[in-house]
Amino acid sequence: MELVCPAGNISMLKAAAEHGADAIYIGFKDDTNARHFAGLNFQDGAAQKAVNYAHDHGSQVYVAINTYPQPTGWSRWQKAVDVAADIGVDALIVADIGVLAYAAEKYPHLALHLSVQGSATNAEALRFYQQQFAIRRAVIPRVLSMAQVKRLAEDSPVKLEVFGFGSLCVMVEGRCLLSSYATGESPNTCGACSPAKAVRWVETPAGTESRLNEVLIDRFAVGEKAGYPVVCKGRFNVDGHTYHALEEPTSLNTLALLPELLAAGVSAIKIEGRQRSTAYITKVVKVWREAIDSCQSNPQSYAAKAQWMQALADVSEGTQTTLGAYNRPWQ
Repeated sequence: MELVCPAGNISMLKAAAEHGADAIYIGFKDDTNARHFAGLNFQDGAAQKAVNYAHDHGSQVYVAINTYPQPTGWSRWQKAVDVAADIGVDALIVADIGVLAYAAEKYPHLALHLSVQGSATNAEALRFYQQQFAIRRAVIPRVLSMAQVKRLAEDSPVKLEVFGFGSLCVMVEGRCLLSSYATGESPNTCGACSPAKAVRWVETPAGTESRLNEVLIDRFAVGEKAGYPVVCKGRFNVDGHTYHALEEPTSLNTLALLPELLAAGVSAIKIEGRQRSTAYITKVVKVWREAIDSCQSNPQSYAAKAQWMQALADVSEGTQTTLGAYNRPWQ
């Protein structure tokens, strides 16, 4: 089972490689990837250095080119594919069928992984991508129960990668409209949820307000820790009560499910968080490296250690974790 870790800069990439990541995924400094934030990602030269460093330390590098091109920007997505192939990455993570077709035709030797942004949740969809573009792996959206993941693994024509840890939101990957509603931009098209240019922090007598354009997201009292200014995790007044009406900030943590995922034949565990810090990736990779090695060596006696759970809780959104849809009791 492969451990796939995020890197938003060279420091994070080095930390991931040095602490046991089997593969590290990165993006370029433009809207061709779904973490297009200021200060994140790699220019051509930096990306080449990142690939060289990772390979020297036994890690593979995947490049996320997983947004949906707008008609006026197609050449940027072509260039991203060309650059990734030129610097010797090990796989591309792609969602759009036009980008998949371009990459498959021009670089047939280069491995293609279907991005979670492709939002494929059944074997028939995966078979289509495998037959048309020869994808070798698919990242599964965080909306399936454990039983559904097992059934999909039985029928899938390609290897499956699932999310193991990281922040959650209400987005069904590839289909979020909340950020678009408030700002006109979303991860799917422009690479960023709640883009920084739309965020406003306003001091008022009632507290610090966070706004996305003119949409009031939340209000924080003096000394209260402010949350990330996104629509889905704001607190809103509904029927006279102010609370997290859509979703409370939390992070997915599937350490306890590792034996089931391993038995189901899941090939890779993905860690979320290219926008996080080097300290975050160091702590998370250490825990998951130890957990996967422990599970693979003896799955029958495996149990998630309390110190692992505490370490992950410390870097989780809202300092709390959940099994999310994996533990969903309904169908």
